[in-house]
Amino acid sequence: MTQATCERKDGLHVAIIMDGNGRWAQQRGLPRSAGHKAGVEAVRRIVEAAGDLGVGTLTLFAFSADNWRRPTEEVAALLQLLHVYLRRERKRLIESNTRLTVIGRRDRLPKPLCQAITRIETATARSTGVHVRIAFDYSSREAIAHAAARWPAQAEVSREAFRSLLAMQGDRTEAEVDLLIRSGGEKRLSDFLLWECAYAELCFLDVMWPDFGVEDFSAAIEDFHRRDRRFGGLENMVKLSAAE
Repeated sequence: MTQATCERKDGLHVAIIMDGNGRWAQQRGLPRSAGHKAGVEAVRRIVEAAGDLGVGTLTLFAFSADNWRRPTEEVAALLQLLHVYLRRERKRLIESNTRLTVIGRRDRLPKPLCQAITRIETATARSTGVHVRIAFDYSSREAIAHAAARWPAQAEVSREAFRSLLAMQGDRTEAEVDLLIRSGGEKRLSDFLLWECAYAELCFLDVMWPDFGVEDFSAAIEDFHRRDRRFGGLENMVKLSAAE
């Protein structure tokens, strides 16, 4: 599908696996928590730049369901960083007309953190600018499994209906991912938005997340626009459809 026919009016849905914080810190002789703190600054840069780059929805992978297996100290630092980010960015998000929601499980999060999530979601619910989604304690396979368990026994098999059911596991956002970016040099999806990324363009970068800048973000989006997205069809068929 061509750029003109595949992009939604509300902007691109870009998903980012923010990888490389720990290695960034270790390369500098710092504790891993220092890398995560530096990564928060990268989040601020990218969120602020998203709207100007044509992004309507930005989903950031902050903490996977498997990350609970990391050292207790690192997990505690990540929980605290999210709490601090939500508190400190509230005013900035409201003023920039940015909506923020958190997807993933909440039953394993500390109560004060859950309350902070609810407060910022409520405060930014009417914002009409970029929709920032933070995936925390998130597992795509788990979300798919829960959606499948809720599938009505007599229902007709439909990808559209299942997509809607899957969206109910999060914040009811059904937008499929246009571009998935992973920093840090690894080349895998790591159980992130597997259904939503069915036809996503993939971009793997060697730059560690704390060093990820607006230039990297812009270059990835420019590369996305140069790609020929056919969604299983043929280019001439897509052009004909666009002309009708």
